[in-house]
Amino acid sequence: MPDTTPQPVFLADYQPPPFLVESVALTFRLHPTATRVSSEIRFRPNPDATPGHDLRLDGEGLNLLHASIDAMPLDARPDTTGLTIPAALLPEGAFVWQAEVEIAPEGNTALEGLYMSGGMYCTQCEAEGFRKITYYPDRPDVMAPFRVRIESDLPVLLSNGNPVASGAGWAEWDDPHPKPSYLFALVGGDLVSTPDSFTTMDGRHVTLNIWVRKGDEHSTAYAMDALKRSMLWDEQVYGRAYDLDIFNIVAVDDFNMGAMENKGLNIFNSRYVLATPETATDADFASIERIIAHEYFHNWTGNRITCRDWFQLSLKEGLTVFRDQQFMGDMRSHAVKRIEDVLTLRARQFREDAGPLAHPVRPESYVEINNFYTATVYEKGAELIRMLRLLVGEDRYAAALDLYFNRHDGQACTIEDWIAVFEEAGGRDLSQFKRWYGQAGTPRIDATEDWQDGQYTLTLRQHTAPTPGQPLKEPLLIPVAMGLIGPDGTEFLPTQVLELDGPTLSVTYDNLPARPVASLLRGFSAPVVLDHTQPPADLALLLAHDTDPFNRFEAGRSLARDTLHAMIMQTAAQPDPQFIDALRIMICDDTLDPAFRALALRLPGQEDLAASLSEAGHTPDPTVIFQIRQKAMHAIATALKAELEKIAQDMETPGPFNPAARDAGRRALRIQAVAALAYADHGDAAKNAFAHANNMTEQLGAWSALLGIGAGAQEGAEFYARWRHDRLVMDKWFMAQIMFAAPDTAVALTETLTRHASFDWKNPNRFRAVIGALGANPAGFHCQGGAGYRLVADWLLRLDGVNPQAAARNSTVFETWRRYDSDRQTLLRSELQRMASHPTLSRDMTEMVARMLGE
Repeated sequence: MPDTTPQPVFLADYQPPPFLVESVALTFRLHPTATRVSSEIRFRPNPDATPGHDLRLDGEGLNLLHASIDAMPLDARPDTTGLTIPAALLPEGAFVWQAEVEIAPEGNTALEGLYMSGGMYCTQCEAEGFRKITYYPDRPDVMAPFRVRIESDLPVLLSNGNPVASGAGWAEWDDPHPKPSYLFALVGGDLVSTPDSFTTMDGRHVTLNIWVRKGDEHSTAYAMDALKRSMLWDEQVYGRAYDLDIFNIVAVDDFNMGAMENKGLNIFNSRYVLATPETATDADFASIERIIAHEYFHNWTGNRITCRDWFQLSLKEGLTVFRDQQFMGDMRSHAVKRIEDVLTLRARQFREDAGPLAHPVRPESYVEINNFYTATVYEKGAELIRMLRLLVGEDRYAAALDLYFNRHDGQACTIEDWIAVFEEAGGRDLSQFKRWYGQAGTPRIDATEDWQDGQYTLTLRQHTAPTPGQPLKEPLLIPVAMGLIGPDGTEFLPTQVLELDGPTLSVTYDNLPARPVASLLRGFSAPVVLDHTQPPADLALLLAHDTDPFNRFEAGRSLARDTLHAMIMQTAAQPDPQFIDALRIMICDDTLDPAFRALALRLPGQEDLAASLSEAGHTPDPTVIFQIRQKAMHAIATALKAELEKIAQDMETPGPFNPAARDAGRRALRIQAVAALAYADHGDAAKNAFAHANNMTEQLGAWSALLGIGAGAQEGAEFYARWRHDRLVMDKWFMAQIMFAAPDTAVALTETLTRHASFDWKNPNRFRAVIGALGANPAGFHCQGGAGYRLVADWLLRLDGVNPQAAARNSTVFETWRRYDSDRQTLLRSELQRMASHPTLSRDMTEMVARMLGE
C-alpha cells in the first residue's frame, strides 16, 4: 500500500456547511495549457451552523494567482486539497470571495474537472470535479445560482442555464436555479447542432440542441426523438415540466461515465448519442433511449431536488433509474424490460452484495466517493423504489411523489426526507422498510410447502448473510407477490402481496380442489434470492401457464440452470429432454413477444452459472462451465434445428430499418436463433445473415455467432475493412473478438489487440472494449496459469496513473476471487497484492483493492 493511507469519510460526521453561497460569477479564458478561471462568490454565514468557523474551500491542482475578500487582498496559502481562511479574517456578515486560478485542461487525463477531448473543452464535475476548476465549497448541500462568461475563439461556447449575451469570442450564460457545484458544466468547441424544439405543458417554448463533432450530425435523430418523448412522458406520468428556455446535449468521445445531467447542458459519452441503423445495434438504440431519458429525468430528481451529501446518492440515482425503467417499459415492453433489469441486477448487484465490495444502498463511510457509483446505489436503489410503490399502491406512490416535489423543491435532501413523504402519503410506518437503505447483502427467502386434504400452507423464512462490517442482520420488510396455479394451468389464486416482516411467515389457503403449484416472487417483487425447490414438472407447468411473465421466464431459466448444473457435475450427461421440450414450446409460441422468446432462448451465462454453483456450495471451474455451455448449445441446436430455421426465416424484417420495439424484438429472436443454429449447421445461417445484413444488429449478431463456434475470420476481416474509420463501431470490433474468444486464445488475442494502432488505452470506451472485454470472458480471464490476471492488472496499473476513476471501475473484475479453487485464488490474490503495493496507487484504486482483499 502507499505510505499515506487515505482517510475515510463517515456519514455520522456530517455537519451543515458553515457558509452558504448566495451567487456565483465565473469567467473562463480558455487555453489548452493555461486556462484562467476568475471567480466571484458571495457567501453568508449559515444560520443552522455554529458561528465562528473558518472558511474552507476545496481545490486540487490549481495555481492560485490572487485572492481577496471584499476586494481586500489575501495572502492565501493553499494545501494539497484546498485552502483555509481563518475566521478572524472574515467579516461578520455576508462577504464576497474573489480569486483567479490557472489550470491546464489539455493535460487533465483523469477526465474530471475541465479537460479536453479531441480539441473540445468539456467538464465532468460529479462527484468532486469542480474543485479542480476553482476554489469552492465542493459539496452537494451548497446550492447557488451561477452566471458564467466564457472567452475563446472557438465558435460554440456553452454552459448551464439560459444564454444571456454573446459576441465575437465570448458568451455569457445564466442559470437562475440554485445548484450544487457538481452540476456545473462548460463546453467549448468547433461543434454543429441538430436543432429542434418542445413546448411544455405550461406553454414554455424550449429550444433543443444536440451538439456533435462535424460529420456526426447525421447520427443524432434518434437521440433527439428520445429526448422529446422523455420530456412528454415526464409531464404525463409525473407532472414535471422543463424549466429553462434551452436544453443542450453534447456528445464527447472521452468520458468516464455514460452521461451527466448538468442543469440544461447534459454531457454524454458519444456512444449514447450517435446512432444510425448501419452503425448501431438495437441494444445501442435502447441504451440511447434509456440514458437520454435518465439524464433528462434528473432535472427534477437530482437537480431541482438533490442529495444533502454523497451518502444519499441513491436518493437521486435509485429514483431516477426507477423512473427510466418505467419509461422504457411504457416505450417498449414492461415484461421484457423487467426481465432485462433483473438479469442485470443479478449479474452486477448480486455479485457485489456477495463479495468484499458489498455495501448498503446508503453507505456509512467511503474513502473515494467515485467508487460508490455502483450497482447497489443505482439498481438496488431502484428496486427499493419499486418495493415502496408496491407496498403503498400506485395512487399513494403518485401522491408521495407530488408531496416530495412540492415540499423539497430547491433543497438538498436525505433518505429520511424521502421515507417521510411515503409515510405521510401512504399512511403507514415504514421504519422497518428503511433498513433496506442501511443493511448490505442480498436477503434469501426459503420457501417450503405443505399440502393436506385441500389445505395448502406456504412458509417463508428470511435470512441475510453477514457482509463486511455488518455481521448481524435484522429482518427486513419484504413484499412477496405470489399466486397459485392448478395442475391444469388455471389460476387458483390471483396475485396477492405477502409482507414478510419477520424471520418467518406462514399463510394457509383452504378448500383448494387440487395441489397447487406456487408462483412466488411474481414480477421479482423484491431483490432477494428465492430458495424454492420445485420439480421439473412444476417448472414446466409454470413455463407453460403462469400468468406472470417474469415467473414464466424464471421457470424456463430454472430448468436451464438445473440442466446445466447437472451436466457440469456429471460431464457425460446430456441436457434433460424435458427442458428441451419446454424450450421448444416457449420459442414456438407465436402469442409471445419475440423479444421475450429471444430472452428465453438464451442460456444462463458463464458468470451466472459460476455464481449459482458457488451458492450451492460447489467450486466453479470456468473452463468446465464454458465447455458444458458449448455442449448444451450443440445439443439444443441439434434437437431444435427445424424450429430454429423456421424462426430465423419468419423473423426477417424486410423494408427500412425501424428501431422501435416490435422490429427490434423480431431481430433479437432471429439473431438468437441464428446463433443457436451455428452449433448445428456449422455457421451456414450466420454466414448468410452476415452477407445479407443491412443493419448493424444483424451484421454484428451474425459475426458474433460465428465467433462463438470458433469461426468468423473472413467476416471479421470484412467488418474491419468496412468500419475501421468509425470509432464507435471499432469498439464493437475489438470487444466481440475478445468476448467470444476460446479460453486458450483469449489472453493472447487481447495482448495482440493492445498493440493495434487503433487501441487508444486512454479512451475509456476503447479500454473497456479491450481490457474490459477480457474480464467479460470468464473462461478466458480465468485461464490456467493466471496470464489473464497479470494482463488485466498490468493495464489497470497503467491506466491508474492517468485516469484513476476509470481504473477503479474496471478493477471489479477481481471482486469474486474467493469463489474459485485454491490455485486461482492464490494467483488472483497475488495480483491484488501487487496492485496494492504499487508506490503511486491512487486513492480510487487503493480503496477498491483494499476492500477486495478485505483490509
